[in-house]
Parts: sequence; C-alpha cells; structure tokens
Amino acid sequence: MEVQKDNSFFTGRLKSIGFAVRGAIKLATTEHSVMVQSSIAVLMIIAGFYFEISKTEWMFQILAFGLVLSIEGLNTAVEKIADFIHPDYHERIGFIKDIAAGAVFFAAMAAMAIGALIYLPRLL
Repeated sequence: MEVQKDNSFFTGRLKSIGFAVRGAIKLATTEHSVMVQSSIAVLMIIAGFYFEISKTEWMFQILAFGLVLSIEGLNTAVEKIADFIHPDYHERIGFIKDIAAGAVFFAAMAAMAIGALIYLPRLL
C-alpha cells in the first residue's frame, strides 16, 4: 500500500487536521480513562460557570484539561505500540508503560492542584 503525499500546503493541512480529529474521537470513544477525565473536565467547566471564575482561572483550567488529556493520549499511544511490539508480558515493556502512566499521574496531580487553587477558596 503506497501512501501518496499531498504537496499542497492547504489541502495537506486539512488532511492533517482530519487525521487529528479522527484520532481524538478514537481516543475519547475507546479509552475509559479519557472518558473519565473528559467527564471531570465537563463538570469543572460547569463549576467554572457556576462560580464565575476569572479569565485567568479559565486559562489555567483549560490548560490543565488539555495537559492531562494530551499526556493521556501519548500514554495510550505508548501502550498500544508496546503491546504491538511485544504482546506478552515483558519486564522492560512493563517498565516503559509504568513510566508513561507516571507522566499522566504528574499531569493529573498538577490539574488537581490547579482545581484546588481555583475552587477551594470558593467552597470554604
């Protein structure tokens, strides 16, 4: 199967955007952790409107959602590649997957800290 490269800047970018949207939809509809994180993001957006957070707080909140979902997407890609390369359990593959999951953990902790800084003062 030969892939033809689109040398036109505009149509090439449109195709790239299409691939990205398709990947985002696959990620959001097949990965349970992304479904959970997306649901939390929706709840936090509702909370943002309810508590009338500032523009700066909106920027941090959106950045936090984007960070977590992006890192989760990369983690999923690493896991899928690792499973494709070595479907059976292997200690080194497990180590690689753990590191990728650790990156998601760091992003999620940062997002939780941002959420706490924005919402705890309003709740207390």
